[in-house]
Amino acid sequence: MNVRLARRPRRRLISTAAVAATTVLGLTALSACGSSAADGKGSDGKLDVVASFYPMQFLAEEIGGDHVDVTTLTQPGQEPHDLELSTKQRAQLEEADAAVYLKGLQPAVDDAISQSGIKTKIDAASLTSLEKHGNEVGGHAEESDHDHDHGEEGTDPHIWLDPVKYAEVAEGVGKALQKADPDHAADYKKNTAALVKKLDQLNTKYEEGLKNTDADSSRVFITTHAAFGYLAERYGLTEEAINGLDPESEPSANRVRKLQQMAKADGVTTVFYETLVSDKTAKTLADDAKLKTDVLDPIEGITDQSKGDDYLQVMESNLAALQKALGTK
Repeated sequence: MNVRLARRPRRRLISTAAVAATTVLGLTALSACGSSAADGKGSDGKLDVVASFYPMQFLAEEIGGDHVDVTTLTQPGQEPHDLELSTKQRAQLEEADAAVYLKGLQPAVDDAISQSGIKTKIDAASLTSLEKHGNEVGGHAEESDHDHDHGEEGTDPHIWLDPVKYAEVAEGVGKALQKADPDHAADYKKNTAALVKKLDQLNTKYEEGLKNTDADSSRVFITTHAAFGYLAERYGLTEEAINGLDPESEPSANRVRKLQQMAKADGVTTVFYETLVSDKTAKTLADDAKLKTDVLDPIEGITDQSKGDDYLQVMESNLAALQKALGTK
């Protein structure tokens, strides 16, 4: 997978003395073979696509294939939730033919795209259903008699961590690219089908891999922030998050105490943390409750610390981590 983190502008400044000659040559070229801007593509004939962060980048590249140039606004290792755009990135947006983003996750990106003149704006949040999640998500939240602190609820944007919802988004992105670049619609359709098949297979692996747990094991897992609510609901698990949907928020002392009590009562073995957010609170909770720690990656970016080279590989690593923590048979 070729990741383009930056690209050269389509235009470069020329000296005043060259303006007349350049204009004549440009008009000649336009009359001979047509303008690349006129057909909605970059100078290399490809569709210029800007992705807001890695999960959107992965979709654009897998579906677009050789027909797209993809630029991502969130660099590897950068926490996406609080992204602020530079002047250069705003210029990239203005020059793009299409943008793939997830409205509600990155306010600065939402604002920039809404104000831009991009013709094809693909909002992943509009391609599947979103739910409101708090600190605690899943069957345990409804069935338990514990007095848990649910925290402030809000619309959960982490749809890509549910392979089924992610496949729905992929279908929508594929249709949007087909419409934006009809000359290559057949390839976009074929690539979409191939990706959806991979996501269906991933869903099956999760269903089978998390079906049965040891009798003494809990189906509850603790995470740093509430990124895995959709995944928990899909596979009959319960996510208990130290923080809420905001990874930078600080848990109350009461929340930490209740998590410790819950972990002991429900046989929780592991506290999961992630690579792009501080693991201090997670490790402190684990130490105090004498629990293990492990990584559960929300896949907001791929770095050298990621347990895999792309979305599919990291999702399989996440499955292995959950199986180990939950004692699946």
